[in-house]
Amino acid sequence: MTLAEPAGRASPPTARVVAILDFLARHPHDRFGLSELARRVGLSKPTCLGIVTTLAESGYLVRESSDKTYRLGPALITLGHTAQESMRVSPAARTELGRLSEKFDATAALSGVVDDRITLLELVAPTGTPPAVRVGQSYPFAPPVGLMFVLWDERAVREWLAKEPTIPLRTDSARLARVIAECRAAGYLAERLTPGGRRLYALMAGMSSTLPDELRALLGELVSDIGERVYLPDGGESGTRTRHDISVIAAPVFDHHRRQVMVVSLQIGHALTDSEITERAREVMASAAALTAQLGGSRPDQN
Repeated sequence: MTLAEPAGRASPPTARVVAILDFLARHPHDRFGLSELARRVGLSKPTCLGIVTTLAESGYLVRESSDKTYRLGPALITLGHTAQESMRVSPAARTELGRLSEKFDATAALSGVVDDRITLLELVAPTGTPPAVRVGQSYPFAPPVGLMFVLWDERAVREWLAKEPTIPLRTDSARLARVIAECRAAGYLAERLTPGGRRLYALMAGMSSTLPDELRALLGELVSDIGERVYLPDGGESGTRTRHDISVIAAPVFDHHRRQVMVVSLQIGHALTDSEITERAREVMASAAALTAQLGGSRPDQN
């Protein structure tokens, strides 16, 4: 009987292949010759040549015969679409995101928690606007990042709060309870745009869940309370006058078990009135509801 490989055992040859693909994915519009590619990923030329030759023969890379350079190949398109389908991201998702993006001239995205990381699954940006993030980009799923992914499930909220936070936090229990109750009642979450919030996501993109102590301390100065960035209407008559700096508006997608499995979000990045926030939130919720229906799902509070 063949013994199973120990869990978590690393494969250096595979890591070299991943390094090449990751590097080229970070430079999708560029082409690299063998020498430069080997140097940029820290491999010897013979090792790099063997890998890119095999990847090119399989269609995962394209070798331009005119200048002997390499770029990503068409086989990765099929692979990416298959990966999206395995995560239940249907073509309808891109249609819904496209509708949102066009209506509000903003970037719309679909994301979910994959292997305990928040991962961008699909994205549509306005024409001519390069997106600030890319499909596949991920963030650690631990407080203070990820509230919108657990907000509609009491057990999920408790489990998320029990995770070791990525940065030192204080938690205003009363504020957080109000955030949870009001967002559930409204059906969406709107996050305020703050300098700290912008820097937080920029610093955390692609990082592991374990951050260096110095970086944890810095982030702790930027964002120190889980619910402080969530916008809550004041209930007054300021709907057409007072403006609020908003970062993102998000709504949940549920599966047939009535579990939240993804989040539809609309990137804002500027000030909106209460009425404008509500208008955008309704459309985000409509897209989330359409994708929930595609999954045969329903909200937990529906009969």
